[in-house]
Amino acid sequence: MNLQSELNKASLFQNLELLANQVVEGFISGIHKSPFHGFSAEFAEHKIYNNGESTKHIDWKLFAKTDKLYTKRYEEETNLRCHMILDNSASMYYPEVKNLGVSDLNKIGFGVLSIAALMNILKRQRDAVGLSVYSDSYNYYAPEKGSERHHQMLLSKLSEISLDAKPAKQTKTYTYLHLIAEKIKRRSLIFLFTDMFQTATDEEKLFDALRHLKYNKHEVVLFHLVDASTEVQFDFENTPKRFVDVETGEHIDLYSENIKEAYEKSVLAYFEALKLKCAQYRIKYVAIDVRSDFSKILNTYLVERQKFL
Repeated sequence: MNLQSELNKASLFQNLELLANQVVEGFISGIHKSPFHGFSAEFAEHKIYNNGESTKHIDWKLFAKTDKLYTKRYEEETNLRCHMILDNSASMYYPEVKNLGVSDLNKIGFGVLSIAALMNILKRQRDAVGLSVYSDSYNYYAPEKGSERHHQMLLSKLSEISLDAKPAKQTKTYTYLHLIAEKIKRRSLIFLFTDMFQTATDEEKLFDALRHLKYNKHEVVLFHLVDASTEVQFDFENTPKRFVDVETGEHIDLYSENIKEAYEKSVLAYFEALKLKCAQYRIKYVAIDVRSDFSKILNTYLVERQKFL
């Protein structure tokens, strides 16, 4: 039985820890040709050997396989602090799903499972993780810690969020990003999961808030979650439909084909402007289709971790 079949059984995120572990194990088995092969509780990670370093921790078995020199960085040598930020506004609960599971995810479900999978890796490496959740208020904050009790508390909160039937309608992301930035005192790797849907008048305020997250030399990764087929490509059956803004309640009746071209052009222009702003502020921008797997999330983490430490 393959990994996907096993994951599909764990619908409704009834055991988020099990799901996260399966996602991570599947990812690790899929990168057996990479320098991260052997990733386990024995040591935290491999890093490229630099001339002049001690040869004491060179992984000679990996050298025999890859003909490249890597050293083991042990758990006690790492001191990564990671803070997860999750947008919990109503737009994140799109698309509507009947039974939330790995084969049928909305944006909030994808964000929750991504964070749980990253927490799984951080736990293996004995790193500290914190969590902030916001919508129309600053819903939840937990500082960075590495204990098992803390890990279980965060998993419980994430499970609760994924099954929320009545999410908050509106949010002003920039307001809460400023508050979060003030709370994270020590240098951290920050992951922000959001769909970045804001009104045009809020865009500059949002970019200012993203820049604030870089304060204190934090490294910030923006995971931009979208349902690409409908939110980017506007792929709907060409019959009369009512499109409703889940956060404002405003609606419009139309045939999708009548605005498809203009919609795609407008959305792609916004995404491109967002990427350019992130590059300007040295924020890592990663576009994520919630219909895809989790490899892009986990690969980004491994790359950013090596750069951070």
